[in-house]
Amino acid sequence: MTTKTETRGEVVGAFGNLLNVKFEGHIRQGEVAKVHVDDVGLKAEVIEIVGDSAKVQVFEDTRGIKCGTEVSFTGDLLEAELGPGLLSSIFDGLQNPLVDVAEKAGLFLPHGMYLLPLDRQKKWEYEPTAKIDDELVRGDSLGYTLEGRFRHRLMVPFSFYGKYKVKWVIAPGSYNVETVIAKLEDEHGKEHDITMIQKWPVKSALFEGEKARPTEMMDTGCRTLDTQFPVVKGGTFCSPGPFGAGKTVLQHHLAKFAAVDIVIVCACGERAGEVVEMLREFPHLIDPHTEESLMTRTVIICNTSSMPVAAREASVYMGVTIAEYYRQMGLNVLLLADSTSRWAQAMREMSGRLEEIPGEEAFPAYLASRIANFYERSGVVNLRDGKTGSVTIGGAVSPAGGNFEEPVTQATLSVVGAFHALSRERSDSRRYPAVDPHMSWTKYVDDVSRDLEKRSEGWAESVKRATKILKSGDDVRKRMEVVGEEGTAIDDLVVYLKSELYDFCYLQQNAFDKQDEYCPLNRQVPLFNLINRIFEKKFEFATHDEARAYFLSLQNRIKNLNFMIFESPDYRKQLTAIEETVERGSI
Repeated sequence: MTTKTETRGEVVGAFGNLLNVKFEGHIRQGEVAKVHVDDVGLKAEVIEIVGDSAKVQVFEDTRGIKCGTEVSFTGDLLEAELGPGLLSSIFDGLQNPLVDVAEKAGLFLPHGMYLLPLDRQKKWEYEPTAKIDDELVRGDSLGYTLEGRFRHRLMVPFSFYGKYKVKWVIAPGSYNVETVIAKLEDEHGKEHDITMIQKWPVKSALFEGEKARPTEMMDTGCRTLDTQFPVVKGGTFCSPGPFGAGKTVLQHHLAKFAAVDIVIVCACGERAGEVVEMLREFPHLIDPHTEESLMTRTVIICNTSSMPVAAREASVYMGVTIAEYYRQMGLNVLLLADSTSRWAQAMREMSGRLEEIPGEEAFPAYLASRIANFYERSGVVNLRDGKTGSVTIGGAVSPAGGNFEEPVTQATLSVVGAFHALSRERSDSRRYPAVDPHMSWTKYVDDVSRDLEKRSEGWAESVKRATKILKSGDDVRKRMEVVGEEGTAIDDLVVYLKSELYDFCYLQQNAFDKQDEYCPLNRQVPLFNLINRIFEKKFEFATHDEARAYFLSLQNRIKNLNFMIFESPDYRKQLTAIEETVERGSI
């Protein structure tokens, strides 16, 4: 049996966190290296190789590095460690468990501290399902353990290609993640020990099964998204907007209320204060679908703007790899990246140091393909055991000055299925969520409508009618800014008032009200049907003031309806009273 010879080299030049390393032997693109400074090894990644010289990007502060500093190459790519214990964890971009790091290091993070992502001491109740002489392939189940309320499948490692025969399985019992749970024999007769841990390179898609078309709606509890701009499980969406428009708040809403099994939150370059707020808030929040703490279904990847910029690119890939791992268990996973603009800025910094030919606004020429590759890792997968899993990817985009023509937004627009544009105008006028109905769009309306037609006949037509009313109302508003209300025909004023009622009573939600912050579909449907009755009604008013008074009364009554308990008799009574008012056409 031969042992792998470790390739070594030394630093001959440095530019920020990019080192020029002279080496002897063989290395490969994306390989992890260790830069040995002050008795610690700083983790780094090979990003360019030319002859016997390599460009190596260090993932943290490079103080203390000088010419002649020793570098060793591990032979492994940048990998995620996958296994039970990921849920409820908080990692950095390199999968360091930040809670353990804080306990060990205190308030100040020392140079070169890397801890194992999964707890080696904790024991898991393991139940094998594979039997001796079973023939398995990568991704097939060997057994399971319970991780919270989820059945965590332990699978044949995804790095195993070909067919494997089960030679031995462990008895049911309590074991740690390093315990050998099975022995598999490959097609060449070689035996492999399998533990609960497997590793996978984060920049390669983890996928086994048959890809299917996403069609099932992802209920978010946000009326604007579910009705006007829905998302499907396994789909993609982005939320671009200027600073302060509410991108992070919208993503936090989705993390709290989206009807999925697992949520992966990637704080990629986000401000540390916002991440700290999320870390303090999440353990105390209750999942409305399960009545359990939200943290039991959440993994948080923290690579904030105060952390080393080199790890920012890795954090997004780390998050999507963990998401794909849970998808292979037949679970629905939502990955939220906040924000992909700062991820792109990290790529721009790397590209500049590599002296590559810049593209638009100095972003690398391959920006669009990198963004496309990331979003393409979403999707629905039909597994061999008949189950279906999905990864839905949503990215916040932070265009400078709210300019949607900049490269990151445009590259994202070309690959996502839904575009939730947040506008400064709506946020300044306190219309939350600030998703602008005149700029946003989705490709999933027809898919979602097939399900919602069962709840409300003619749903798709009703949504199109609402969209048309919003557009017509906005046109009337612009005319009124020029000629005033007195110069506007009453019929046109009614169209404007209908659009304002829809916006005020339906599209806007109060995140501080317990009843209104989360609006499930069974509550949305009757409310939307009521709004559509108002759209269909032909009103006849004698004066502008009469029309305004009527719609103001309706607005107040419907808005109050949003703050009432949906299951209460008072809710049904108020809803019926409003319907009668609409039928009469007068207060």
